[in-house]
Amino acid sequence: MSVQTVSSTAVAHALTALRANRPLVHCLTNEVVQEITANVLLAAGASPAMVVAMEEAPVFTAISGALLINTGTPYPERVAVMKACAQAANDHGVPWVLDPVAAGATPWRTQAIRELLALKPTILRGNASEILALAGSGKGGKGVDSTDDSRTALSAAQRLAEETGTVVCVTGPVDYATDGKRTLSIAGGNVMTTLVVGTGCSLSSLCAAFAAVEKDPVNAAISACTLAKYAAGTAAKHAKGPGSFHDEYLDALYLVQPEALTVGDAA
Repeated sequence: MSVQTVSSTAVAHALTALRANRPLVHCLTNEVVQEITANVLLAAGASPAMVVAMEEAPVFTAISGALLINTGTPYPERVAVMKACAQAANDHGVPWVLDPVAAGATPWRTQAIRELLALKPTILRGNASEILALAGSGKGGKGVDSTDDSRTALSAAQRLAEETGTVVCVTGPVDYATDGKRTLSIAGGNVMTTLVVGTGCSLSSLCAAFAAVEKDPVNAAISACTLAKYAAGTAAKHAKGPGSFHDEYLDALYLVQPEALTVGDAA
């Protein structure tokens, strides 16, 4: 299956639409990354909210532009809320993104993620080890960190997309978004992102934000990846270390003009 590089024009249009509409993104994310997730969405031009009580979360999902579900710190009550919100999103035509953090790490976590995946998210966004584990081709990474390269997970991502009917976005040195028939890719970014907690999780929130304004989920996912890689590459030029990279990354998301969103050639 051929892989196409991302269209900078399509990404520019998507970012313009995101900033014009400022979609409300309901984030059911893990406790470690709530602040950076909210700040990344704000900097990019979206509006974050984190409503977690079972009594109101599904109702809030129904009035949101998109839903993010992140399994970084799961427990039974939170998983139940996630399932209810995923169903509410499906019932009300709200796009939603599943970030399967540490899929493959433990049987209970992996089963919970598979049950969420069965509810058919619009986009599944994970690192290579997580995608390989869900595709039955790997055992997961080192905790929440990937031990595999995104390029080695591409065929598994394409197969998983075809089997589930979900667009699969596997990220790493090269990011891929695929529906099993069409695959887009983008390269670039900077290794410094691996030293700042929440950059991957907040990327999934960007996927949700773009899915709220871009009808094609493949384009939505690759637009989010392109924006994140551009911001990471820009931040690395000015940062002295992980602390300053964090701030420079947020600034780059805020300051980038849509027409500037071009990143290196994909491999």
